[in-house]
Amino acid sequence: MNKIEFTDKNGTFRIHNPENYSGLYLPLAGETGLKSSITPNLGGDSKTDQNHFLLEPVSIENLHNNRNTRNFWCRIENKGSWSVCGSSAKQEAAKFTKDQDESILEAGFMWQKLTRISREYEMKAETTSFVTIDGTMEVMMTELTNTADQEQKITPVAVIPLYGRSADNIRDHRHVTSLLHRIETKTYGVEVCPVLSFDERGHQKNQTVYFVYGSTGEGEAPEKFYPTTEMFIGEGGSYLNPEAVRMDKDGVLAGTKLQGKEAAGGMRFAPVTLKPQETVTYLVLAGVSGEKQNIEKMTSAYRTKKQIEKAFEAVKKHWTDKVNVDFSTGDTNIDNYLKWICFQPVLRRIYGCSFLPYHDYGKGGRGWRDLWQDCLALLIMEPSVVRQMIVDNYGGVRMDGTNATIIGSRQGEFIADRNNITRVWMDHAFWPFVTTKLYLDQTGDLDILLEKVTYFKDLQTKRGTAHDNNWDHAYGNKQRTAGGNIYFGTILEHILLQNLCAFYDVGEHNEMRLHGADWNDALDMAWEKGESVAFTCAYAGNLKDIADCLKHMEEKTGISKIEMAEEMKCLLAEGTELYESPDRKQKLLDEYTSLCEHNVKGGMILVSTEQIRKNLVEKAEWLMQHIREKEWISAGDDMGWFNGYYDNHGNAVEYSKKDEVRMMLTGQVFAVMSKTAGEEQVKEICRSADKFLFDQKAGGYRLNTDFKEEKFDLGRMFGFAYGEKENGAVFSHMTVMYANALYQRGFIREGHKVLQTLLEAAMNFENSKMYPGLPEYFDNEGRGLYAYLTGAASWYMLTMITEVFGVKGDLGDLVIAPSLLPEQFDEKGSAGLKLEFARKKFEIIMHNPEKKDLRIEQIRRAVCDEKVVLEPEPEYGVRLRKSVIETLDPKKCHRIDVFFQE
Repeated sequence: MNKIEFTDKNGTFRIHNPENYSGLYLPLAGETGLKSSITPNLGGDSKTDQNHFLLEPVSIENLHNNRNTRNFWCRIENKGSWSVCGSSAKQEAAKFTKDQDESILEAGFMWQKLTRISREYEMKAETTSFVTIDGTMEVMMTELTNTADQEQKITPVAVIPLYGRSADNIRDHRHVTSLLHRIETKTYGVEVCPVLSFDERGHQKNQTVYFVYGSTGEGEAPEKFYPTTEMFIGEGGSYLNPEAVRMDKDGVLAGTKLQGKEAAGGMRFAPVTLKPQETVTYLVLAGVSGEKQNIEKMTSAYRTKKQIEKAFEAVKKHWTDKVNVDFSTGDTNIDNYLKWICFQPVLRRIYGCSFLPYHDYGKGGRGWRDLWQDCLALLIMEPSVVRQMIVDNYGGVRMDGTNATIIGSRQGEFIADRNNITRVWMDHAFWPFVTTKLYLDQTGDLDILLEKVTYFKDLQTKRGTAHDNNWDHAYGNKQRTAGGNIYFGTILEHILLQNLCAFYDVGEHNEMRLHGADWNDALDMAWEKGESVAFTCAYAGNLKDIADCLKHMEEKTGISKIEMAEEMKCLLAEGTELYESPDRKQKLLDEYTSLCEHNVKGGMILVSTEQIRKNLVEKAEWLMQHIREKEWISAGDDMGWFNGYYDNHGNAVEYSKKDEVRMMLTGQVFAVMSKTAGEEQVKEICRSADKFLFDQKAGGYRLNTDFKEEKFDLGRMFGFAYGEKENGAVFSHMTVMYANALYQRGFIREGHKVLQTLLEAAMNFENSKMYPGLPEYFDNEGRGLYAYLTGAASWYMLTMITEVFGVKGDLGDLVIAPSLLPEQFDEKGSAGLKLEFARKKFEIIMHNPEKKDLRIEQIRRAVCDEKVVLEPEPEYGVRLRKSVIETLDPKKCHRIDVFFQE
């Protein structure tokens, strides 16, 4: 039975014969520049963006047969040819047999090292792969060792095929675009510079150069080159059985120029005779540059083994330091998996939601929801960059409460809809305040709410139901006033606008309209009559939290009046008669969106914080009571749950009948999290979820029961096979949010079950068949799919820190109120957490030697650096004031000991 073996406390792991498992890959990337994926046999691809692929694009379904990628061959005299990564026709045929090479993969954040040992050829190869921190190039260092008892003469041959164009050209003009290639061999490698780029932007003169350079560990240049595919593989050949290796075919010298061919970074090094146990090193660099004249200088810094080893150590340290959160649970395997989960939000920042083999949808970048949820993790790991991210991101909000969905390449850059496609996800306005609230709690920086930010403007208006025919590109993408000036509003105004508009945007059942979809993007076919009860709960919770925020702001700052656009006054209308009438709410919303359909007046009104706060609370309480009365489904046997949706025929989606149950997890998550669900209802929801949604084999709680129909009056998800992706899979993101909601409501054992089952599913390698981390979802057999790029990682990390370990901010104070279970302590009764808070480093150790229930056993004493006593909280927990934290040394790691028994 194969398994993941960790070799340190920083997530470094080892696995034997990983090529025997399909779909395994690691991300390799720099802070900018190249974004690569690499498999155990060096497959995968590399690119900077959608239009600049260094290696041929791959998706998960051709990852296993993708052999026209990185390879390094040894032609061994009197024995034949051997691929150091196992990518040869002969080695493929020997897979799963006694003749198979022994292979070991060791990997960490953004690097891997493949060791392959051949009994037949009596050779060992260690191939280390990484991308430089600046992202300029991918590095492959291969160390060959003769394991025979006698000398062996070898001829090394390296190849990395150069794709050198847009991903669109994989089928669209694949051959025609090769005719544009201008290929040149240099002293150390091969360069290809297409004269034009064919992509969605049109035909443009190209300045981008794609290159593969190589050298020996001593810095010596290759002997000959194979700069085209046909020259390397030969007539009738393939990258698994290339003529250049098979026939010891002669290559061309430096200075050769070719045109109109598929390019290959192929090179042959001088033959070398190795004594027994002697080792020789070869280096291969592959990259993309917009400045041809700089390639020689760039690569010269990575020409020797010594240079590469120094760069490799810098890469390992850089990414290890990025994950500045450590968990100590008494189980080192769990601690290391949590390290990888904490690394995943970093990968999302770099890759967006694309550019890894499973993530073959979209063309890069992140969506609106991703911008805000990724900030949750960054608030813990890279808090210094988050304030400006929050401010910039609010610039994507429209005056009608919707937001831009085409995100630019730079922070705070939003692009107008290019195709006149109206897209509104009704949950989008919910997330910004969720992130902002965490920021406020972590920092106490209430001033951010008064920062003034622009609004986004494009063709779309009236919440996706109309076009502003007076808008054009000359107007620009920033909302203007009638006088032509760019309009600025406070972040608080943006928050109020988003959530108040959502309150009025209701369907016939007085729940918020689904529009194009909510969190579940696949609920996309109920535009006319669809409603999302799930996110009506979520917005109700938001409205209450915003009200609390206003109360704290007035208490802390003395600000008692809020400035807002005069058009917004109508949104503060109130009264039960209004709230209970969907028609009146829709009419009011239409009146407001008509006022800001093109320009706004630019006038402002002042409203008291108390008036706004009462208005928000009244709206929130009405919503919650309405949902409790209208949407609760009683299933008997002390079970029940909330209907979460209405379909495009206006019918409730969830129900409990004698012979059929329809239940979805999302509605329960937000009902619990927002406190719409009462205490007894939470208990019934837990029992129902355990009976109808829990599946141990599949990894935990499914997203929905099997509806047994292609319900296309709700969404495309019902065209998916049941148990796959959004249709009934264990979808990690919503599952983790279910756990978070349960912890928030004090259902500790139930929340722990959710988190632990999910983590155990990922850690069971023979079943999940995935490297460490949390996937987007598990299929019916428990296989982890869509690795790395999932918002579930941010929520898992956040839940572990703020709920399980109970370390959270409260307007800048540090509060510790753990919900650890007895089994989460080590044999000495200790559990620990390292993290940054308010730009100070903390190690927090919980001492529970008798392993008692923490919610029963109160904290007896808590002390920082053995001298500062933390204040006890009225109900449970301890507090370290912001004023005290500000006096602590930022260079020192401060230890907080929390004792549950004296």
